[in-house]
Amino acid sequence: MSTRAYIRDLQANQNLDGVFAIQNAQLGMTKNGKPFLKCLLADKTGRTPARMWSITEDHFATLPTDGFVWAAGSTQPYQGEMQIIVQDIRAHEPTDNELKDLLPCTENDIDQMFSEVLSLLQSLEHPAIKSLADRYLEDGDLMGKFCQAPAAMTMHHAYLGGLLEHTLSLMKGADALLPLYPQLNRDIVLMGLFLHDLGKCQELTWLQGFGYSQDGQLVGHIGRGAILLDAKAKACEDEELGEAALKVPDAILQVLTHIIFSHHGIPEYGALKVPATPEAIFISNLDNLDAKMNMSIAETRPTTPKPNANGLFTEKIWALDTKLFKPDPTTVPDGSA
Repeated sequence: MSTRAYIRDLQANQNLDGVFAIQNAQLGMTKNGKPFLKCLLADKTGRTPARMWSITEDHFATLPTDGFVWAAGSTQPYQGEMQIIVQDIRAHEPTDNELKDLLPCTENDIDQMFSEVLSLLQSLEHPAIKSLADRYLEDGDLMGKFCQAPAAMTMHHAYLGGLLEHTLSLMKGADALLPLYPQLNRDIVLMGLFLHDLGKCQELTWLQGFGYSQDGQLVGHIGRGAILLDAKAKACEDEELGEAALKVPDAILQVLTHIIFSHHGIPEYGALKVPATPEAIFISNLDNLDAKMNMSIAETRPTTPKPNANGLFTEKIWALDTKLFKPDPTTVPDGSA
């Protein structure tokens, strides 16, 4: 009799069937030239690799690349981790109750996190930058998405509320580090961090599973973020604001746009420009640090331990280009290395 279980609770050689989120579904080819399915199956507790060794191209074409499926199969330990060997799989439209089990969510309080972001933005001092921040905060639809969106589909902060959590982490980290670099402009750094990933509110979809919207496929979060910035800067000059109407100086607007363009660091990672101001360099490196720390901690020392994650090392984490040593080294007994 098969059973439905959460990813984090899977045991070796366990039969299962149920509804899962499917991520990065691909059609591979065995050494014998036979097609097979490789993907990640996920729920709110985590994700694990899955393979279906017998699948036709027509069957594969019925499955979403990223979305929801019903799947049946069994678990199999592989290189210290658990994977699912799929026997049957089909696309599935989840019910509202099923969605609650499928989409991971931040463990932090979303209202509290947004309140902290708001507090940091309220501490800005430059009148034009404060006005620009207000134009964003007045956009209820955008701010609602900002509080809901994941920061990515499968990489760092890939859960509901992840974008807000990532942004707040960066802003708080910057506020702590900025006293070490007094020559940096605090307002530019904090505003740049608030803006750098806001385009993901339109790049990503999450209500039907994590994926890319049409805007994400055609424009992307860097392009959309720059378009949003231009629109909000123009709104700062709106005559309806009366005495509050205030032009954002050209240099400030250019540098904030540059931060959005350059925060990925290098063109190979999607940057349109290499960081070329001290603030842009600071933001790019801090963004990279927070993303990699979120990935590494989630894989090695998650809040909810992975009961089946045996061994001292993870599988290779391709985004980090290495396997990770899991334990806190102060807890490892002598002679066990």
